Amino acid sequence: MARAQETFNKKEKEKKRLKKREEKMKKKEARKANSKGGDFEDMIAYVDENGHLTDTPPDPSKKVKVDAESIVIGIPKKEDYEEEEVADKTGKVSYFDTSKGFGFIIDSVSQEKYFVHVSGLIDEVLENDKVTFELEKGLKGMNAVRVKKI
Repeated sequence: MARAQETFNKKEKEKKRLKKREEKMKKKEARKANSKGGDFEDMIAYVDENGHLTDTPPDPSKKVKVDAESIVIGIPKKEDYEEEEVADKTGKVSYFDTSKGFGFIIDSVSQEKYFVHVSGLIDEVLENDKVTFELEKGLKGMNAVRVKKI
């Protein structure tokens, strides 16, 4: 049987591979020799009462006792909190297109403009009508709903 031919290129690749391995080992030994290697106490970081990282332990006199039972995980049930009364806002219809079914109402107090859709109307409205309305969160911001003429 014939022996596998070792070409010049194969020998050079093997030499480079061995050289890289030796350099890596030398770097590893140099890192080990130069490392300070401190003890565990030097590596500890503490969090102070303001939430900042420090290298000094926190003052035990500033420690706050937290009752684990008072921590609520999750969303509170609807019965747990009272619904706030929604006061009717007043405003003026600045624009309303009956053919398209939408318009805008300007709040009389804050002068903010709110979108209103025909589905949120209780009474028919026209431009410049004074109205009362409530606000609900819509896809693109607050929408006027339950709109009534004054």
